[in-house]
Amino acid sequence: MVRGTFASRPTRMTDRIVPHFHNDLGVPVITIGAREFMCVGALPPFDHPHVYCDMGDDAEYVCPYCSTLYRHDPALAPNEARPAECALSPDFV
Repeated sequence: MVRGTFASRPTRMTDRIVPHFHNDLGVPVITIGAREFMCVGALPPFDHPHVYCDMGDDAEYVCPYCSTLYRHDPALAPNEARPAECALSPDFV
């Protein structure tokens, strides 16, 4: 039997929740606090395949499905967006 904490275990993507964003409003730019996120396009049931997006060191990312431009703002929390309505509620995920 192995004892100890999970603190010594490497971090995996499944260990954290990746924030989801949508562009049901059709705005040209969504500013978000995350660099790694999911774009779902419009709100379900009109969403596109949920795409994992990673900005890396860049400040902007364009979704390959819906062409929404996402812009990173470190002043926002990872699950926050501007406009705020573009942050997808965990109830939909």
